[in-house]
Amino acid sequence: MRNILLLAALLAATPAFAEEREFCPSRPDLGRPACTIAPGHVSVETALADWTLEKDRDGRTDTVLIGDTLVRVGLTNTIEAQIGWTPYGHVRDTASGAVETRGRAGDVTLGAKINLQNPDGKGLSAAVRPFVTVPVGRMPVGFGDWGAGMTAPVSYELNQTLKLQITPEIEAAVDKDGHGRHFATSGTLGLGVELTKTLTATVEGQVLRDDDPEQKTTQAFGALSLAWMVGKTVQLDIGGIAGLNHDTPDAELYLGISRLF
Repeated sequence: MRNILLLAALLAATPAFAEEREFCPSRPDLGRPACTIAPGHVSVETALADWTLEKDRDGRTDTVLIGDTLVRVGLTNTIEAQIGWTPYGHVRDTASGAVETRGRAGDVTLGAKINLQNPDGKGLSAAVRPFVTVPVGRMPVGFGDWGAGMTAPVSYELNQTLKLQITPEIEAAVDKDGHGRHFATSGTLGLGVELTKTLTATVEGQVLRDDDPEQKTTQAFGALSLAWMVGKTVQLDIGGIAGLNHDTPDAELYLGISRLF
């Protein structure tokens, strides 16, 4: 009986430990965090608005995404399931000399994150995140075919104020014509700075190599974002991304919210 009571006490204490884990949204960084959602909890992370500008000698393309959402579900102490979807995107293109506008839904992304060390993200934390994209949307917001890839985020707390984050990624990306796949890879390096107990700024750089058969490109990005924790379960964020070479979209601005349930 004593052993049974001890086991029951340990099982009852387990959820309490999970609840103490700090909320760690994937937003708003270019890279991915290595931490996972505690078991029994759900995180809903939404870009309220996301605008991207791409210009060239022929004109410009403006893309606005509304409600781009990632849902993360804590399954175990170290594993979470993920599903992402863009319900609506609006593309305005003047590159052909005439104004063309299209409104589309995006594709669904299914994935899982498996933490390998420190699922709360403290100290040195590492994870792997395999994913697939399901072609439920239509171009130019959706890709029109299946894709798959994997990221392997690693983060390290330099001290109580600074956190270093590295996110390599490989992907079987969908070709621009919507048929078939090609190899793409990227690397993201970020530094998070805790300005206050509730406000964090993150500076990032990213390089992406895309071997699309139509045109092979190497893109370079620089990003700055701010994340503000409102209590323990809500985060508001804002950020901007700048293209650093000719292959890269010129600018991106976004605003989002994350909520832990």
